Amino acid sequence: MSNLSLCYNRNLHEAGCDEAGRGCLAGPVFAAAVILPNHFICESLNDSKKISEKERDTLRLYIEKYALAWAVAKVDNNEIDKINILNASIKAMHLALAKLKVKPEYIIVDGNRFKPYKNIPHICIVKGDGKYMNIAAASILAKTHRDEFMLKQHKKFPQYGWNQNKGYPTQMHREAIFQFGQTPLHRKSFRLLAESQLTLNF
Repeated sequence: MSNLSLCYNRNLHEAGCDEAGRGCLAGPVFAAAVILPNHFICESLNDSKKISEKERDTLRLYIEKYALAWAVAKVDNNEIDKINILNASIKAMHLALAKLKVKPEYIIVDGNRFKPYKNIPHICIVKGDGKYMNIAAASILAKTHRDEFMLKQHKKFPQYGWNQNKGYPTQMHREAIFQFGQTPLHRKSFRLLAESQLTLNF
């Protein structure tokens, strides 16, 4: 039995929101919004970071089939560089909420920062993806849709290892940036190289 609560307000159409890819050096930030039905049951559902890739892929199909409404949106690296990653993450959540086929009456967001969306009441919940099923479901969808995007980009830029690191700042990813330079998907406002590599550049 899952130790997560279904949602914060059972008597409302409540959307859980989460993002994926905030800390990456390359690619968009993705966000998802999910409204679950009151009878939703999923014992294996948890924060996307706590389960395997295979489990996430299986859960994605289950969530997309049984959610009352779900949507995924992204904000690309160029927009991230213009408005910063926090604003881009919130914008992606707003875009996902706008795509929902059922209008939410309440919004709960993983983390501690959000901007009001269309006068719909909201609450931010730190580590909410480990407390509420609708946020956990959003974390699964954001993560799996983003991973799918980065796997496709890996075919265009195989030397950066995005099939494994998905754009996150691993040592191998930083070394590839140092050796091959930036791609059009890299976030120029992020520190792309390690301190040791920066000194070698001068």
